[in-house]
Amino acid sequence: MNHFQPADADPDAPQLKRCFAPVVDVRTRILVLGSLPGERSLAQQQYYGHRQNRFWALMSEVTGADLVALDYEARLAALLAHGIGLWDVVAEARREGSLDSQIRGQVGNDLAGLVESLPQLATIAFNGGTAARLGVKALGGLAQRYRIVNLPSSSPAYTAPYAEKMLVWRTLRDHARPLASDLA
Repeated sequence: MNHFQPADADPDAPQLKRCFAPVVDVRTRILVLGSLPGERSLAQQQYYGHRQNRFWALMSEVTGADLVALDYEARLAALLAHGIGLWDVVAEARREGSLDSQIRGQVGNDLAGLVESLPQLATIAFNGGTAARLGVKALGGLAQRYRIVNLPSSSPAYTAPYAEKMLVWRTLRDHARPLASDLA
């Protein structure tokens, strides 16, 4: 049996991985952008699905709500209620494992299109150095319209102490208050 394989196909190349859809609505004031979901997140089809990733604990500090105790859909709803959206700067890439340093051949998301569709957006926060480097480049001159916050990565691979990460993440609190319409 003859199996045809295109000349440029490498059977040992890492699998193509794709990001999730953005979690935003017209009330989004803060957009948190990661790089590309890791293996566990992709397997669970959930943003920040690795139990050692500190994202949900850090966002609990930002919002004042215990997001860790909630199921995934309730976590997303709580973020939106606080004016916080999620997405990734990389739409798809090949990557062995979950480390950003292993991202190859990435195709970026249309960050400019998304941010221009969010009328209340004031802050764009990048979760980690790779997200910041790629995201600021993708936004170009649009980045000047927003408060840009470079967050230390919530990933367990970034080994800074939690307290150190939390100090920077807490700076998002200014724009992460529940919306009056959600309190009624």
